[in-house]
Amino acid sequence: MAIEKWLAVTSVALFAMFAGELISVYNFMLNVEDDFGFARSFDADAKILQFISIGVAPAGILAAVAFIMSRQYGSRQIGGLIIIGGVILFVGMLVCYFMIEKIDEIYLTDAVKSIPILFMALSPVVIVVGAHLSKQKKRRPKKEYF
Repeated sequence: MAIEKWLAVTSVALFAMFAGELISVYNFMLNVEDDFGFARSFDADAKILQFISIGVAPAGILAAVAFIMSRQYGSRQIGGLIIIGGVILFVGMLVCYFMIEKIDEIYLTDAVKSIPILFMALSPVVIVVGAHLSKQKKRRPKKEYF
């Protein structure tokens, strides 16, 4: 398997990891027990920023590098993997968006409210890039007669 395929697989894994991390943070804010001493001082903004920097930012970079490496010849596999990553990101952010309504007002900040919407808006871009790569035809090499 070529390096660009491994980059696309890794980007899918990082998109899934980011979606899982955000779902777990939102689930924590839903089910916070008052028994914890740190529950009222929990700051979700720092965790969300951390998860963006270790999850979705590298995933986007890896998907872009895989796209750039294979755009000359097109690849259905790599395009499909990039599409799958965009779909995973969209579904994960949709789950987080529906969890916002049930979160206590103490934990709701601008980042908690806007991050799922932001990445739901960015996931169609990832899907379109993958679809463009999947539809691209392979170029035939030029024959040299002399």
